[in-house]
Amino acid sequence: MKHITFYLDFISPYAYLAFEKLPEALLGQSYSVTYKPILFAALLKHHGQLGPAEIAPKRDWTYRQVLWLARQQGVDLQLPASHPFNPLALLRLAVACTPQGLPNRFVCETLFKHVWHGGFEAIDAQRLQAVTQQLAPQRAPESEAVKAQLKAHTEAAIAHGVFGVPSFEVDGKLFWGLDALPMLRDYLAGDAWFTNAWEAAGAVAPGLRR
Repeated sequence: MKHITFYLDFISPYAYLAFEKLPEALLGQSYSVTYKPILFAALLKHHGQLGPAEIAPKRDWTYRQVLWLARQQGVDLQLPASHPFNPLALLRLAVACTPQGLPNRFVCETLFKHVWHGGFEAIDAQRLQAVTQQLAPQRAPESEAVKAQLKAHTEAAIAHGVFGVPSFEVDGKLFWGLDALPMLRDYLAGDAWFTNAWEAAGAVAPGLRR
C-alpha cells in the first residue's frame, strides 16, 4: 500500500476539486492518505511568486476555469463572496481538530464546503463560529501550539519541494495540481515510465535565468 500526503489550503478551488475527485481518480488502487494543511501564501513568498488571484487577467481566468471544471466534473462549487481571503483561521481550525494537526477527511470536507458552497464570505465571524462549533476541535485554534504546528507543516512542505496546492507526495515524488491526478494514478499502478523518465526530466539543465 502506498501512502499519499495531500498538501492543501482551503483557499484553493483546485485543492477542493482535487479533494472531491481523489477517491474516483484512484479507484481500485491501494493507498492511504494524510491530509496536511499548509499556508499557500507562505509557499508563494518562499518561491517569490504571486498567487493566481493576484494577477488580474489570471484571476478572471482562474474563476472561469474553476466553475467550468466543477460543472464538467459534477462537483458542487460556488465562488465565495470575496477571494482571495486570509485562510489562517480555517487552517488553524483544521490543525486543532487532532493532536497531530492532521485533520481527517470529514474535517477537510467540512471546511472546503464552508468556503466553496453557497457563495458566502469564507471568514465571516458568525460562520467561523458556527463551523468551529460543528467540528468541536480538540484544541483551541488560536493557541500557540496550533499556530506553531501549522507553521511546521508549511515549513516541512517547503523543505520537501512543495510549491503549490494541491500537491501529493508519494515515495518522495511530488505531483502538483488537479490535473496531476491521472499521473498520480499511473504511478500508484506501477507504470514503468516512472522508473527512468521521472529522474531524466528533472535533470534538464536551465538554458536561461531571469
